[in-house]
Amino acid sequence: MTTPQHSIGSGFGAHSTAREVVRGVDLTGRLAVVTGGYAGLGLETTRALADAGAHVVVPARRPAVAREAVAGIEGAEVDELDLADLDSVRSFAERFLASGRRVDLVINNAGIMACPETRVGPGWEAQFATNHLGHFALVNLLWPAIARDGARVVSVSSNGHQLSGIRWEDVHFERGYDKWLAYGQAKTANALFAVHLDAIGRQAGVRAFSVHPGIIATELARHVPKEEQIAAGWIDADGKPVDPDMRTPAQGAATQVWAATSAQLADRGGVYCEDCDIAEPWDAGEGEPASGVRAHATDPVQAARLWALSAELTGVDAFVATT
Repeated sequence: MTTPQHSIGSGFGAHSTAREVVRGVDLTGRLAVVTGGYAGLGLETTRALADAGAHVVVPARRPAVAREAVAGIEGAEVDELDLADLDSVRSFAERFLASGRRVDLVINNAGIMACPETRVGPGWEAQFATNHLGHFALVNLLWPAIARDGARVVSVSSNGHQLSGIRWEDVHFERGYDKWLAYGQAKTANALFAVHLDAIGRQAGVRAFSVHPGIIATELARHVPKEEQIAAGWIDADGKPVDPDMRTPAQGAATQVWAATSAQLADRGGVYCEDCDIAEPWDAGEGEPASGVRAHATDPVQAARLWALSAELTGVDAFVATT
């Protein structure tokens, strides 16, 4: 079976920065929505897009912190949004749609990783709810503003997707919680979301992508104890990064900025990207690699099934006609 999951030789790589990949791209007059665009990769993404001329809306769970973080970035605007709270997602979308503006780029950047067992909403597992369901609802609610020719939606996944596919019989880990399997499932969901959104959105001229940003020292790891980070080889006893593959936030933001803006992807979509290129398929014969995308994260059948489940859970689906 053929697959679009093959490198296109973008000319960029693991150590390219967000500003490098957007150099020469004119985003004047474009509007981007970057969730969590005020810290770590999100802040570097906001800076790069704004430097290229885009107006960047930063939905934030901590709007006061966000406003302080983006204060020096011309063209950055902050609004309140808690992805774990569907009422908050609806309120943000309503405020935005009332402004009458269009959305050219959406980067679903915000997320949590390996947190203690936490329940949100009607008892949903927090990583699946925050990383996937909140973004699913956001994009669907903003669809009237997104559904314009040339718009792109980028879903920030991770090589953590290799840890778990969708646990169809126990999506919310009601039979025993494992923080890393929950993270893996959420990251698989991010990738599958892009697969199906691209399939159903391309008729409106919208293309979707998922990305692995690489290994970066950011506050995303705040729930992982220092001892666990040392054991994993991420940091030393002094808290300094030791992983040779560790990237700066500017490098980590590059792939999502590239996916959102590169002309090289103009006729492509639904693919999982890493190192500022389309990732190769994961080869089971080579063991557990740090790179590549596993089949369970690009399967269109599972992507459609996840979309249906997500629509059922959130009560939101922009692609179903209402009566």
